Amino acid sequence: MKVTLSVAALAAVASAAPKPGMSNLKKIRQAAPQITDADILNYALTLEHLEDKFYREGLGNYTEGEFASFGFDATFYGNLKEISSDETTHVKFLTAALTAAGATPVKECTYAFGVTDPKMFVATSSILEGVGVSAYLGAAAEIVSAEYLTAAGSILTVESRHSSYIRSSLGESPFPSPFDVPLSLNEVYTLAAPFIVSCPSDNPTLPVKAFPKVVSPPTNDPITPGKTITLLTPDSIVKPADGSSQIYAAFITVTGPVFAPATATDGGFTVTVPTAPEGGAPIAGQTYAVLTGCNTTVTDETVAAGPAVFEVGPAK
Repeated sequence: MKVTLSVAALAAVASAAPKPGMSNLKKIRQAAPQITDADILNYALTLEHLEDKFYREGLGNYTEGEFASFGFDATFYGNLKEISSDETTHVKFLTAALTAAGATPVKECTYAFGVTDPKMFVATSSILEGVGVSAYLGAAAEIVSAEYLTAAGSILTVESRHSSYIRSSLGESPFPSPFDVPLSLNEVYTLAAPFIVSCPSDNPTLPVKAFPKVVSPPTNDPITPGKTITLLTPDSIVKPADGSSQIYAAFITVTGPVFAPATATDGGFTVTVPTAPEGGAPIAGQTYAVLTGCNTTVTDETVAAGPAVFEVGPAK
């Protein structure tokens, strides 16, 4: 079954990288400022609350028959219920871990997912699961406790299985790249924030911020390396920090960002999706790009806006 609903369209609806020891991983983005393990766990819990509520709400809004009318059979519906149960379990686990450590766990917020039918629900699910994988991968390098790192890793592998299953159900490659993409805490929060309407006033304050939004509008043509795409910036006028006139789109990969010049257009920028350099991780699958005035590194200090999220297919 092939469901053609652009990842970029779903991003519009929602209106530091790890520190590896391998010497060939160059231009890796700097890690976020020092934060505590409790901060990391509450950050993870914030994302798990969002996913947990997303699945509970979706399964409450749409029946098995309604999923079937969009081509998702009973087996798929049953697996969605399993995924929902996993997310609920993750919430309980992280809440208990924070409580046992003497920290205050964040509580569930109020959300607006913008989902109008089962097909959009599944496509949004694919985005959220992919972002979840990138969130745990990016945060792993900041965790001090070996015990917490192992626990986070065990959740990461399950989120990755969720992502692969949902992608396959959408007719997409379940493993489009030999590497997953790590995102910084702020980059992940930027993608999650549009879904969050409000949070309890007594929730602990997390050391995260949302960058201005970047949206890749839907297109009927597959996005592949070498294709020119548009990145819209509805919330900001992007200016390089150094005062120069050149903006770059930095495509995030585990082996470092891949930069491409961005050309100003009405409401945003156009950019040609680059091909990863030899020896670098390919730009494929659920892809993230930030806008920056710097073409040598990506840090929370150099990001001007984004990330945008969109699907990149294999080069032709």
